[in-house]
Amino acid sequence: MIINFAISVLLIVTAYLLGSIPTGYAVGLYLKGIDIREHGSGSTGATNVLRTVGKSAAIAVLGIDLFKGSLALACVNLFYSLAPSGLLSDSWYPWLITAAALSAIIGHSKSIWLNFTGGKSVATTLGVLLVMNPVVALGTFASFGIILSISRIVSLSSISGAIAVNILMVALNQPLPYSIFAALAGFYVILRHKTNIQRLLAGIEPKIGQAL
Repeated sequence: MIINFAISVLLIVTAYLLGSIPTGYAVGLYLKGIDIREHGSGSTGATNVLRTVGKSAAIAVLGIDLFKGSLALACVNLFYSLAPSGLLSDSWYPWLITAAALSAIIGHSKSIWLNFTGGKSVATTLGVLLVMNPVVALGTFASFGIILSISRIVSLSSISGAIAVNILMVALNQPLPYSIFAALAGFYVILRHKTNIQRLLAGIEPKIGQAL
């Protein structure tokens, strides 16, 4: 039991540290010598990188942020597959996946390397979903893409994805821990978009290509 708990904590902390990798900050510093938190929306995510640094940089940040979310859960899966029988029970596995997933997305927005600041966790959430359930991930991304193509507003598309993931988890009859993850992560992503929601309601939220 003690070993089980210790391993679980180690994997959850690893997920947090992977999520904490400050991709957008590093790209802004490397390419333009700026602290991206002092520009645009202040976020270190791909949208603010697009607005502040450029398209290629934003694509790179988006890809890495997706990857670090996926890697966080891949570490759990790898250990689970290699661990001696009975070390991690089957019933505990989905809860561990959920805890690691939440840890990774919190790490992205509350990075230990950036004084607990960061992005809005959208890409990292999609990354963990790709491992948790690829169908849910693709459905969430489709919702994001459809709203983005219509509105050209990234924040609105992200909020729609946060809602869609909950619908998909229920519709596909996913395990309770995964549905809890969807509810908590969806709420967290929406909460991270508080200022965007205020601008949306005021009709001043910028579209892709527009300055903040």
